[in-house]
Amino acid sequence: MEEKQKHLDSLSEIKNLMEKSTKFISLSGLSGIVAGITALIGASLAYLRLDYYLGSTSLDYATSRSVTIEDMNTLTFELIGIAIPVLFISIFAGILLTIKESKKNSQSIWDKNSLLLLSNLLIPLVSGGIFCLILIYHGAYVLVAPCTLIFYGLALVNSSKYTLNDVKYLGLLEIALGLISAFFVGQGLLFWSLGFGILHIVYGTIMYFKYNRNPSVA
Repeated sequence: MEEKQKHLDSLSEIKNLMEKSTKFISLSGLSGIVAGITALIGASLAYLRLDYYLGSTSLDYATSRSVTIEDMNTLTFELIGIAIPVLFISIFAGILLTIKESKKNSQSIWDKNSLLLLSNLLIPLVSGGIFCLILIYHGAYVLVAPCTLIFYGLALVNSSKYTLNDVKYLGLLEIALGLISAFFVGQGLLFWSLGFGILHIVYGTIMYFKYNRNPSVA
């Protein structure tokens, strides 16, 4: 029995070494939780600004009442002003916590696997960001939230082959949520809160207890 356990431990060590050599596994579940909480705070602020300018949380509502172009432009800049700090706080927290996790796993944060992960994440993400700016330019505000969720999900799925497989499932959920939200135009803030807020918190919590507290499972 003892001999069998030694073999299992050896196989586990070999598996971990292979994971480290082919994937970037030092993702922090806490960064997902921080990103989710930050997103919910941002969504709450956006709710207040939408209600102030439109008397509703639905951007589609702007088509059914008198809202000036100046108000819509001001609202757009204010929403972008909320989104940018939320994004940077999430990225900053993610980098710090990932560096900490990398040190714990004795894995370099800048190696071939992390660069492949980053490049495969950024291509759909940057493309989606530019596309969303084009939608805003054309006044198609109701499609921005679905598109951010869909492109973010595609970015996660695209990069998941270079990291933990759980990332792929988060990406698929984000894509599904984005497609559903496209049927409920004007309710983007609700779906945005679910996708970037609730899903991130749930994902981060699962990741933390599954990997960060038990690194040998990764």
